[in-house]
Amino acid sequence: MEEANLSFVSPTFLLSGFPGLEDKGVWVAIPFCSLYAAAILGNCMVVLVIVMVPSLHKPMYFFLSMLAVTELGVSISTFPTVLSVFLLDAREIGMDACLFQMFFIHSFSIMDSGVLWAMAFDRFVAIYNPLQYTTVLTNSRIAMIGLGIAVRSIVLMAPIPILLRRLPFCRPNLLAHPYCLHPNLIRLPCADITVNSRYGLFVVLSTFGLDFLFIVLSYILIAKTVLGLASKEGRLKALNPCISHICAVVVYYTPMIGVSMAHRFGKHASPLLHTLMAHIYLLVPPVLNPLIYSIKTREIRHALHQFFFQKS
Repeated sequence: MEEANLSFVSPTFLLSGFPGLEDKGVWVAIPFCSLYAAAILGNCMVVLVIVMVPSLHKPMYFFLSMLAVTELGVSISTFPTVLSVFLLDAREIGMDACLFQMFFIHSFSIMDSGVLWAMAFDRFVAIYNPLQYTTVLTNSRIAMIGLGIAVRSIVLMAPIPILLRRLPFCRPNLLAHPYCLHPNLIRLPCADITVNSRYGLFVVLSTFGLDFLFIVLSYILIAKTVLGLASKEGRLKALNPCISHICAVVVYYTPMIGVSMAHRFGKHASPLLHTLMAHIYLLVPPVLNPLIYSIKTREIRHALHQFFFQKS
């Protein structure tokens, strides 16, 4: 009886790298470290430029700085264990550390989704009522929106580690990724996970699902407003700032849907698929979004040039 109870106490999880490439950890670590460096430096650069350049102290760029901060949070949350797995071959992680990492990864991901919706709302206000734009989106309201997004994420995610902590883990605790994700962890307990599964689905629908719905509705209203403009030049000018945001939405939601489908319907798929989809979901948006906004937004390009080259 005592031996049976020992397996239920503080389990240790084993993180996984790329299946079949375990003996090439250093070579896998090089591109991953490069991508993480690009994500962290790129988003830090965006935040720094927006804070330091007064001409960018506008609602659109404040929301962009929020997006960069949330993506920094995702990258920093995953980077330590990815580095330890690929570079040091240190695969063990304790229960509390795993739940701690899972909480922050998913919290920042939910914040990311919320900021994308706030940016869609920002574009709608700017196009629908440009004369009242700065009156509607004051600095205090932008701060309240950012605080609301953060509080929503933390409050909704807080029960998930608690619900997992109460379950017994008596199966092989091998994770499919070099970090802890809830869809992976929820498969491991040897007990009824109905409450965990239903609450997890509720969190997904009430955050990612609602955010995506509001983004789509915002762009339907934007399209209706733009089509009502008389001149073609006016329509193009109104839509131009939306292109970067649309790219960011596609870059974020496409991998997220892919990794969700892989976890729910790809039970018999190759482990490499799960690993690859998870890395794309967590790494691609933080790497690409600074590039998208730097290339597509003239004000960001000008501010970067002014900040780095003229000061030097």
